[in-house]
Amino acid sequence: MNGALRRGAKTSGVLVNHTWPPSTFLGRLRNATCEELLEQGTPITYPAHRALLQQGDESRHILLITKGVVKVVASAESGYDMLLAVRIAGDLVGEMAAFEERPRSGTVVACSDVSARIIQMRTLETFLTRHPDAMRAILHMLCARLRWANRRRIDFQAYDSLTRLARVLAELTQAYAQPVPDGDGKRCALGVTLTQKELASLAGLALNTAEKSLAALTAKGLVERSYRNITICDVPKLLEFAKVVADNPY
Repeated sequence: MNGALRRGAKTSGVLVNHTWPPSTFLGRLRNATCEELLEQGTPITYPAHRALLQQGDESRHILLITKGVVKVVASAESGYDMLLAVRIAGDLVGEMAAFEERPRSGTVVACSDVSARIIQMRTLETFLTRHPDAMRAILHMLCARLRWANRRRIDFQAYDSLTRLARVLAELTQAYAQPVPDGDGKRCALGVTLTQKELASLAGLALNTAEKSLAALTAKGLVERSYRNITICDVPKLLEFAKVVADNPY
């Protein structure tokens, strides 16, 4: 069965009592492959706000996130910082620079206490050779990330600011959101903590435009806001408003 480790399975001495989200790398693997991968490399922990990987660094390892949430941020020479992506437990980070043998294109920062495994590129390549399902999962992961980037480029030309922000929230909801108890399956917590500036970065909006758009979505009853936390009030209505339908293969 694809997906995650069975409830209650132990890996590296740690009890795994949840399934890996299907949008993550680990969530795409067979149980046996997942268990073996979680034995590769070296375990490491990071406190909140610590940089796991640094933009411009030439190291050649990747990180497999096993607990917590991280953000991928790129800095321009002008000093502008842009949030490129959010990654959660089950995701790989740092694979692009490792595969290309080029400097890191962004900095990965822990949003909370994070646990990960440091896996050297040679170890990962050997593992992928032995496990075709892991190779397929890597390809699917990279395609999904390219698809996300393509969508943001299309959104910039095809939609107004309100719809662009709604589309980012809708796709984050599909990937990361957790149902709220007694929410009838329609109400979800976004699952990742983002500032309005970070949401603006993801949607390619100026901060004041993102603030107005978020206020408009709140007024429409699609989202609720608290400090850095967003609740989706009605997921189907948000998807409809954002014009997010079945995947477009581009």
